[in-house]
Amino acid sequence: MAQTPREIMDEGKLGNWQIAALCMTIVLNALDGFDVMSISFAAPGIAEEWQVPQDVLGWVLAMELIGMAVGSILLGGLADRFGRRPTILSCLTVMSAGMLMVPLSSGVGELSFWRLLTGLGIGGMLAALNATVAEFSNARYRSLVLPLMVTGYPLGAFLGGLMASNVLEAGNWRGVFYLGAGFTIAAIPLSFWLIPETPDWLADRRPRNALQRINRTLTRFGLPAAEVLPETVRQQSKVSLADIFKPPLLSRTVLLTFAYLTHVTAYYYFVKWMPKLVVDMGFDASAGGEVLTKAMLGGAIGGGTLGLLALRIGIKKATVIALAGAFVMLNVFGSAPEDVALLGWIAGATAFFSNAAAVGFYALLAMAFPPHVRATGTGFGIGFGRAGAAMGPALAGILFARGLDVGVVSLIISIGSAIAIGAVLLVKLAATSDTRPA
Repeated sequence: MAQTPREIMDEGKLGNWQIAALCMTIVLNALDGFDVMSISFAAPGIAEEWQVPQDVLGWVLAMELIGMAVGSILLGGLADRFGRRPTILSCLTVMSAGMLMVPLSSGVGELSFWRLLTGLGIGGMLAALNATVAEFSNARYRSLVLPLMVTGYPLGAFLGGLMASNVLEAGNWRGVFYLGAGFTIAAIPLSFWLIPETPDWLADRRPRNALQRINRTLTRFGLPAAEVLPETVRQQSKVSLADIFKPPLLSRTVLLTFAYLTHVTAYYYFVKWMPKLVVDMGFDASAGGEVLTKAMLGGAIGGGTLGLLALRIGIKKATVIALAGAFVMLNVFGSAPEDVALLGWIAGATAFFSNAAAVGFYALLAMAFPPHVRATGTGFGIGFGRAGAAMGPALAGILFARGLDVGVVSLIISIGSAIAIGAVLLVKLAATSDTRPA
C-alpha cells in the first residue's frame, strides 16, 4: 500500500536539508528571544531618559507581549489557511519594521505602539513555527526537536544580551533595537531559501499541484516521493477557531491554555523586571543586562535538557517537573542577596526550570492538535497565554508601586506555576492523528 507524505516523513531519517530547515526555525525563535528581551535590556535607559514611573514602565514592558497574544490568536489561523511559509515571511517583515521604528520614537506612547506591532509579528510567527517544526520532524525525534526549537528563544536572548551589554555600556539603549532589526531583516532571505511549505499543510489544504510540491520537498529532504495524497475526512474551505473548542479537542485547548497562561505570567515577571531590579539595588544597567544574560543561558540549557528528558519519560512528566522547579526557584530569587555574582547563578537556575516548563508547553500544544488546526490551536494557546504574560510585568509594576518588596511579589506571582502543575496533570494527551471534530 502506498505511503502518505506524513508516513514517509514519520518513518524516514532526518536528512541534511531537513535538519537545515529545523535549525532555521531555531534561529527564528532566537530572533524572537532577542526581539522580546530587547526592551528589558533597554528598560533602565528608557526609564532614566524619559523619567518613566514603575507602574507605567510595567505596561511598556508588557506591550509586545500583548501584541504577541493578539498575533498568535489571529495570525496563527492564517498559517493554517494560507500556509506556514508565507506566514513566517510576512511576520518577519512586520517584526523588522517594528524594531526599526522603536529607536526613532519620541516618547513612551509611540514606543509602546511599535513594541505592540513587533509583538504582533512575533506572535504570528511563533504559531507558524510550532506547526512547522512538528510537521518537518519524524516520529522518533519530535519530542526532542520541538523543545530544541523553543530553546532558541533564551539562546537568542543570551547571545543578544552579550552584544546588548556592550551597546549599553556606551550608554545607547537605541542601539539594542537597531541590532535586533538588522538580524531580523537578514533572516528573511534565509527563511525563504531554507523553509519550504510543509507536506502536511499541502496534503491537508490541497492547493494546485499539491502532490508535486510535496514531492519536491520530500526529494530535497532525501526521502522517497509520495505516490498519492491521503484520503481526507472532509473538505474544509476555511479553518475555524471554533474547531478547537469541539470534542475531543476542547479539554486539551482549555487545560493547556490555562496552564500555559498561569506559568508564563510568572516567567515574564521574572525576565522582564530582572534588569530593572538589579539597577534598583544600586548596580549599573550593564550589570542588569549581564544577570539577564546569565538567566537566558540557564533557560537555553533548561530547554535542551527538557527535550532529552522527554525522550525518556515523556513530555508531560518532564513539564510537570520543570514547573515544580520554577515555583521553588522563583521564590529563591525573591529572597536573593544584593550580590551580582550570586544573583547571576540564582537567575540562571530560575530560568533553567522556568524556560524548560515553557518549552514543554510548546511541545504539548503542537502534539495536542491535528494538522488542519495545529497552528490555530497552538496559536490560541500561546496567544492567550501571552495575554497572561502581559499581566506578569504589569501586575508586578502595580505591586511594586504599592510598596511590596521583591520577595512578596515573587511569592504572589509564582503561584501561577504551581497552579499550572494541576492543569497539566489533567490533560489527556492523544495521538496527533487527524481525527477532526464533527
